[in-house]
Amino acid sequence: MSVRIAIDCMGGDHGVEITLAAASNFLRRDADASVILVGRREAIEPAADRIGLALGSRARLREAAELIAMDEAPAQALRGKKDSSMRVAVDLVKSGAAQACVSAGNTGALMAISRYVLKMLPGIDRPAIASVLPTMRGHTYVLDLGANVDCAPEHLIQFAIMGAMLVSALEHRERPSVGLLNIGEEAIKGNEVVKRAGELLRASGLNFYGNVEGDDIYRGTTDVVVCDGFVGNVALKTSEGLAQMIVTFLREEFERNWLTRLGALAAAPALRGFKRRIDHRAYNGASLLGLRGVVVKSHGSADAYAFEQAIARAAEAVRNGLLERISARMNQAAAA
Repeated sequence: MSVRIAIDCMGGDHGVEITLAAASNFLRRDADASVILVGRREAIEPAADRIGLALGSRARLREAAELIAMDEAPAQALRGKKDSSMRVAVDLVKSGAAQACVSAGNTGALMAISRYVLKMLPGIDRPAIASVLPTMRGHTYVLDLGANVDCAPEHLIQFAIMGAMLVSALEHRERPSVGLLNIGEEAIKGNEVVKRAGELLRASGLNFYGNVEGDDIYRGTTDVVVCDGFVGNVALKTSEGLAQMIVTFLREEFERNWLTRLGALAAAPALRGFKRRIDHRAYNGASLLGLRGVVVKSHGSADAYAFEQAIARAAEAVRNGLLERISARMNQAAAA
């Protein structure tokens, strides 16, 4: 199935040099895909020439005069920059010129613009940010990661449905397991919102595992872990900080003296394998779920390899009918 992805080339910490390199690599890997490169012509054309990306039928340029800064207020970006690369990329999804949008830009602005332009799928009250994290069994999907600080039980049910359908689409699992992040496995644990959400999930028809705790995320206990955006964002940032600390400690210990440096040489194959397994770049690309369009948010500091993974994730979501799966499951829930 052919797919066309709109790419916000100006977003992120590194701009066109990274986004164009990623687009070029993606096109070489996926012969049935094409991209629309959105941004300033004077920036995109020279960068494309430098990396050998031919602008044509598979990589079309769509000019956008403005760009949104990483620290810009979402409301200002939404109201004041209708010709930004981010807004134009989302507009292309709205018009049907593209089937998905990928941006490494300002997360708040991308969420605000996407929600305003694309609107919500029927039955979904709020969008949620879902991302994949490595585990001892492979990987798991966690949502929400920061879009919704305060949630009602009904919102957590919607997140569970969207997360399950995301796993079905990307991992080809028809009944992925869903866990509700809590401070204990027992149904009586947690605040009133989480306890009520657990009751609703048990009656939802989803493959609900039950409550899971923080350590279950990296054990890979369930395919999907559901929580509100406050808890999810804290868990994500804590995990990122822990991973950075472990890598730093390992480097410091191996560089302590000549003997430990020799040990590092002997351990090099194992260290490379360890780095590959926890490489966050391979999991780059958070899905903004609940919208009437596929939108993927790349990490702002992503390199070309990481941004390519985000593009590929968007393409897979389109090809495997993510929006249709969510809509169908929400219709089932409404009819129950």
